[in-house]
Amino acid sequence: MMPTTPTQRSRIAANLEEVRARISAALAAAGRPKDAARLIAVSKSHGEAAARAALEAGQRDFGENRVQEAQAKWPRLKRDFPDCVLHLVGPLQTNKAGDAVALFDWIHSLDREKLARSLAAEMARQNRRPRCLIQVNTGEEPQKAGVAPEDADRLIALTRDELKLPVVGLMCIPPLDEEPSLHFALLREIARRNGLAELSMGMSGDFEIAAAFGATLIRVGTAIFGAREI
Repeated sequence: MMPTTPTQRSRIAANLEEVRARISAALAAAGRPKDAARLIAVSKSHGEAAARAALEAGQRDFGENRVQEAQAKWPRLKRDFPDCVLHLVGPLQTNKAGDAVALFDWIHSLDREKLARSLAAEMARQNRRPRCLIQVNTGEEPQKAGVAPEDADRLIALTRDELKLPVVGLMCIPPLDEEPSLHFALLREIARRNGLAELSMGMSGDFEIAAAFGATLIRVGTAIFGAREI
């Protein structure tokens, strides 16, 4: 059900507070500054009311998986909360590049040359430059989006140096059945050798590990909003 009752809104606010406290503790344990990582509340598959409840609780960074879902949900929310920041954290089809550039402030899922060229053209056309992250398929899973680790340096060079896209970091989603720290360490190393500052990694089940391994953007959905609505 959509969180329209005070109890449901209070639950989202309490969950946000708990997740923030856990991130702060993980950062402190790793010797990192308390503001070293930003929490992205992943509101994909949850209705507008759930996102609004989190906004009313002070959350400002949000993640969505699909352009079409975000288009239905976020224009009103951005109007009411103009300081919110919207992140595309799911795969992006080339034919949706224009819509993504128009709506999102960050795009975490840049993973191929064709998409990079479409984004560059749209950014020039719209005069809007959302920050971009290269998604790396650290587990080399065939069903997952992302550039292979051995091809990441080449794609980074193409997007940042040739196409002049605002590429600021990397993103990964580790395999469910593998130790996430291995994948976070790999992503951190690729970022280090390419001089990239942002690391989008860590979800509800492993965000404290991600914080210890250098995450600057932590994507949490279920631990905030509960099970998916749609």
